[in-house]
Amino acid sequence: QVQLVESGGGLVQAGGSLRLSCAASGLTFSSYAVGWFRQSPGKEREFVASISSNGGRTYYADSVKGRFTLSRDNAKNTVYLQMNSLKPEDTAIYYCASRYGVVTWVQADFFYWGQGTQVTVSS
Repeated sequence: QVQLVESGGGLVQAGGSLRLSCAASGLTFSSYAVGWFRQSPGKEREFVASISSNGGRTYYADSVKGRFTLSRDNAKNTVYLQMNSLKPEDTAIYYCASRYGVVTWVQADFFYWGQGTQVTVSS
């Protein structure tokens, strides 16, 4: 059974930092690309960042480029999303998702999803 478990969310002031983790089990992690998506109240879920199976390629949404960094440790079956210079508009539930094969930024391409972790940025 495939599981993705997000952690690291919380409440932070604007300008602060958080690091989210996505721990995977039940799959050959090194064969899967991983993406992060977020959803704010009243808005559709949107792409944040994604990373290829070997970590060699990453994609970022324009809204987070230069502030967020995605990395992975395949030995630990974990992906990390380092979020710096957080803004109130980054407040959302953050989800990680995985797909076998090539990395993309399209939600529909991702098959396995976690339950999400709440990030709240106060002004």
